[in-house]
Amino acid sequence: MAPTLQRRIQEFYDASSGLWEDIWGEHMHHGYYGADGRDRKSRYQAQVDLIEELLRWGGVEQASQILDVGCGIGGSALHLAEKYGAIATGITLSPVQANRAQERAKVAGLEAHFEVADALAMPFEDETFDLVWSLESGEHMPDKAQFMAECCRVLKPGGTFLMAAWCHRPDEPPHDPLTLDEKQHLERIYQVYCLPYVISLPAFEAIAHDLPFQDIHTEDWSDAVAPFWREVIGSAFSLRAVMGLLKAGPKIIKAATSLGLMQQGYQRGLMKLGVMRATKTGS
Repeated sequence: MAPTLQRRIQEFYDASSGLWEDIWGEHMHHGYYGADGRDRKSRYQAQVDLIEELLRWGGVEQASQILDVGCGIGGSALHLAEKYGAIATGITLSPVQANRAQERAKVAGLEAHFEVADALAMPFEDETFDLVWSLESGEHMPDKAQFMAECCRVLKPGGTFLMAAWCHRPDEPPHDPLTLDEKQHLERIYQVYCLPYVISLPAFEAIAHDLPFQDIHTEDWSDAVAPFWREVIGSAFSLRAVMGLLKAGPKIIKAATSLGLMQQGYQRGLMKLGVMRATKTGS
């Protein structure tokens, strides 16, 4: 990963993760509000439900060695480790996140290890994990093909790859190309959230078909998660959150005041949450 982008991502999450945990909890991803987005529930429950729904949709009934690519402070990895009685490994660019995740694993008494590593050059042997999990980290990758190739490389034959990623709307034929206004909207999101670029879900699927994957399936879960941004915006400007933002610094304040960019992106059909499941070929 390019050093400048890597540093920006690291600094962003070093500065923001403590605030996020304090205000919103350990899960640093969208929530699931039913297939049509109309279920009423707490934001925290919606985040747990996203994990569970992705596992159900992915057909994951058991796992023993799990890799969480872009693990945050260990929310998903520890949930998976407890659910399956598995050994979980998580990687992140943020030392703050890795240290906090390790602390949380120790307190929970779960078998999990977290480290700072680049998802484009993972420090693991081939065919190490039977479940590779990427929950909203693919959007940070400057080389999407290399990211998915690495996920495939460390996955055991017959193992499952499950991913949820920020995407933009399909722009391949017969869909219209992105307009200038849409591109400008995306650029503003990239700047705020330290993203190199995002791609469409069909583009992710095309990458998967070039790798030794089989049984590749994708779905657009945008409707199911869209209410999340309204919930976050509603809680971001409480006194507690504002005080935390002031301590976190100007970059994080900018991210908080730009939450509407994501909400507007969903409302106009530009931003999407795409999910993918695939099985590595072999047995």
